[in-house]
Amino acid sequence: MPVTDADVERWLREDLGHHDVTNDVPGETVGRLVATEEGVAAGIDAATAVFEYLDVPVLERVADGTALAPDDTALRVQGSAQNVLRAERTAVNVAGHASGVATATAEAVAAAESAVAAAESAVAEAEEAVGDADGSPGDKAPAIAGTRKTTPGLRGLEKRAIAAGGGDTHRLDLSHMVMIKDNHVAELGMEAAVERFRERASFATRVEVEVETPADAPRAADAGADVVLLDNMAPDAVAEAVDLVAEAEADALLEASGGITVETVPDYATTGVDVLSLGSLTHSAPSLDFSFRTG
Repeated sequence: MPVTDADVERWLREDLGHHDVTNDVPGETVGRLVATEEGVAAGIDAATAVFEYLDVPVLERVADGTALAPDDTALRVQGSAQNVLRAERTAVNVAGHASGVATATAEAVAAAESAVAAAESAVAEAEEAVGDADGSPGDKAPAIAGTRKTTPGLRGLEKRAIAAGGGDTHRLDLSHMVMIKDNHVAELGMEAAVERFRERASFATRVEVEVETPADAPRAADAGADVVLLDNMAPDAVAEAVDLVAEAEADALLEASGGITVETVPDYATTGVDVLSLGSLTHSAPSLDFSFRTG
């Protein structure tokens, strides 16, 4: 989902209106997109597209995923003062929003890794205290993923921002994976739903089944789910579901989702689940603050 000229045209039309007097400034100027706080850069390609649409050359830019400190320049342009100023607000908006998503994602990834490392350290210390350390490899932190709870028209921007922050985009649209939710199960039954959609999907398409209780997790895996979504479960319930699936020797990835935030990631990261998906990465992440400076 790359940024297209149609996207940029729509954004600019919304902001400029039919008679922009504010930016009727003569001459040429240089402009810089400057971070005012720490974060992770994203959406810089979209900001670049905005300037280039108005024939303002981008002289330098950081790559998405770059760590930013206050006063770091993320992008520098030079061109018509009128067009630089016309592009400014739209470019700052898209870069700020995307960088906010990337920053929240990076925080969630770090929180998961830190929680798992702390748990491993505690186990190692306990084993060493009783002389039972075996040196076996520790658990891997769960992947941090987004959801389809994205802003209409900005899904590509937001999904790329999640990737820039070290997360997994999850499915980009409905065609990327079959998701069997509670309404499908209510209408068809779990096993029948898995069979029905498995027959209709490509061999390359995964099937995920949403469950609301730990007991239903091994049932979904046994029914043929490639991924079992543990929906709106507390951390202890997620851990129970992980144990039940392991006991059943079922071969399925386990994903926890529903109300998880960056702040609660550590509580879920040590449950043994494979993936944590957070809608909050896109619907609640605050924008990263940028300033645009000319001259």
